[in-house]
Amino acid sequence: MEKEKIQFANTEDVVIKIEGLYKSFGELEVLKGVDLMLQKGENLAVLGRSGSGKSVLIKILAGLLKPDKGNVTMLGKQLNQLKPKQLDELRLRMGFSFQSSALYDGMSVYDNLSFPLTMNVKHLSKKQVNDAVEEALDAVGLIDKIESDPEELSGGQRKRLGIARTLIMKPEIMLYDEPTAGLDPVTCAEINALIVEVQQQYKTSSIIITHDLTCAKNTCERIAMLIDGAFLKIGTFDEVFATDEEQIKKFFSYNFTL
Repeated sequence: MEKEKIQFANTEDVVIKIEGLYKSFGELEVLKGVDLMLQKGENLAVLGRSGSGKSVLIKILAGLLKPDKGNVTMLGKQLNQLKPKQLDELRLRMGFSFQSSALYDGMSVYDNLSFPLTMNVKHLSKKQVNDAVEEALDAVGLIDKIESDPEELSGGQRKRLGIARTLIMKPEIMLYDEPTAGLDPVTCAEINALIVEVQQQYKTSSIIITHDLTCAKNTCERIAMLIDGAFLKIGTFDEVFATDEEQIKKFFSYNFTL
């Protein structure tokens, strides 16, 4: 299997640059020399089967794991050179939408959004906080749920709330971890549309970790196919799946439904 070679004309517009990334757990090699670039304003999907290394990759990008070898440069900052305080400052420029939504069930919808804002941005007035919460909820179509508790929401609404909580910090980069996992087809379509709306309204650059081909096709300009810890093919959806590579063909045939 030959690893995909990355070439970009406009490197000044690259907001994430991944070079030679390796990660193992004991004798288990998960990432085997991963290279990838994300352009400013781009949605890019990382596709792969369970165990292919997708979740490990996004945790490294979020600074939750350290690679064994290789570099990640994000918004001009090399992650392995940052001190903890500097990494925290960089994380404020990123939004991380967890697969589980990671909500505080003991807090109302309003408090789930106001809490990270007031913790990270000091000296805001009550009106400024209220306006920011309402803007984020309006962006994901949940303004009518502002006084609800998260446990009262459907699975799709919880996903929306998780995205709203990242938007309240006005991130430059969004990292989505399996945004449509466990959702019915109609709700998946709504989340896919929301991801595109977030890209357009907030001018975000996003990496979307998923095994959902419909999500990748409908939300992303490019696809990166992760097979056995390395990118086998990178390009548009049609470019990636117009291939004779057997592993990619099997992934497409098993997973893709319109």
